[in-house]
Amino acid sequence: MPHHDLMLTPAGPALAPRYREPNTPEPRTSPPTTRTPAKAAIPKPRTPATPRTGSYRRLFAVPGARAFTLGNLVARLPMGMLGVSAVIMIAGAYGSYALAGAVTATGMAATAVVAPWTARLVDRHGQARVAVPATALAVLGSLALLLCVHHRAPVWTLFVAYAATATSPNTGGMSRARWAHLLRDDHATLHTANAFEQAVDELCFMLGPVLAAFLCTALFPEAGTLVGAVLLLTGVLVFTAQRSTEPPVAPRSTTAPGSLLRGSGTVRLLGVFLATGAVFGAMEVVTLAHVDGPLAGPILALQAAGSCAAGLVYGRTGRSGRLRTCLVAMTCLMTLPFLGASTGSLLALAAGLLVAGMATAPTMVTGMALVQRLTPPGRLNEGMTLAVTALLAGVAVGSATGGWAAEHAPSTAYAFLIPPAAAALALVLEATRTRRARGAVRE
Repeated sequence: MPHHDLMLTPAGPALAPRYREPNTPEPRTSPPTTRTPAKAAIPKPRTPATPRTGSYRRLFAVPGARAFTLGNLVARLPMGMLGVSAVIMIAGAYGSYALAGAVTATGMAATAVVAPWTARLVDRHGQARVAVPATALAVLGSLALLLCVHHRAPVWTLFVAYAATATSPNTGGMSRARWAHLLRDDHATLHTANAFEQAVDELCFMLGPVLAAFLCTALFPEAGTLVGAVLLLTGVLVFTAQRSTEPPVAPRSTTAPGSLLRGSGTVRLLGVFLATGAVFGAMEVVTLAHVDGPLAGPILALQAAGSCAAGLVYGRTGRSGRLRTCLVAMTCLMTLPFLGASTGSLLALAAGLLVAGMATAPTMVTGMALVQRLTPPGRLNEGMTLAVTALLAGVAVGSATGGWAAEHAPSTAYAFLIPPAAAALALVLEATRTRRARGAVRE
């Protein structure tokens, strides 16, 4: 992937080059002659240094960027709240975590089916025209679930109500699509924007469950779902109101027909995202099973904190690495939680999770950038939503595998081998995808 290091915006003054006057020695024996004085060297104008790194200050100097980022941040916070809130609310009312898990799993399966279609409609008709009614329907589903739980409605109504929330649009994908449109000629700053978006994802997944648990326990069991629904609708309304930064709708004649899944390259890349999602799902469940106490949440949050910090630093480099390199680093770093858990020290496990999380954001940023390259123009939301769907499916597979390993392994510490194994699988799939892509180019 070529890297564009040259920017149009200067980063500051640079030192001007030094010039020395020509050294013209006088002849010792020749008679004095009239000499023309040497011309003083005229220094060239100072040329500002061209920035070689991404700048978050330059990123938010883009007109309209702060407004749509603020609205999108409010809309994305509920994605870490609604699932936890539903589990707490349903388990408290019906006394069954199995029922709560089944309801949320049904909602995730419905999202995997509906989300790509919603994203395709967003690409075809525009963000504001589709995202607002889709969000309104999802909010109605959340409120219906709240009322069903509050009044102890029949169990089947919980599944129907929560399935209606699957129409919620991919707010992170819509925000990335806006950056791709605004920074289409500034690749280094676009890399910074993608890194920032990944850091926001990590922040929402880190703060959302904490806020949801606090609201459900401090106020009333339905408070987390209610606040999450209000934040989602408010954030989407603020986000879509920023029409000046909305990407234009591509005419149907210029968009690639058919499903994006027909391309073999896209399918193989989605396989990489599937295996990567298994890393996250397994790590979450195994950590909760190993710690098994009130410290499980804060210790697990360290992984998201490490990823958030690494994403911000990675964004300042102004350039994207290779996905294979990121997966190699992830495979190596994901072994650290196993080593920490093997010592029996929670402090060692916490440190391992913090460092292992630093491989998450660079991998996701690089992967999403690759999705943007492979997706035809005018179908960016659909492409990124497919990637997120594959990621969520991998999370579900990883959660189930990690839970089984934690229950049947001689020690829960051995279950920490599942995440590096899944990362190694993602690495093999990426290497295969790259090799076949090169072979196709040669042909």
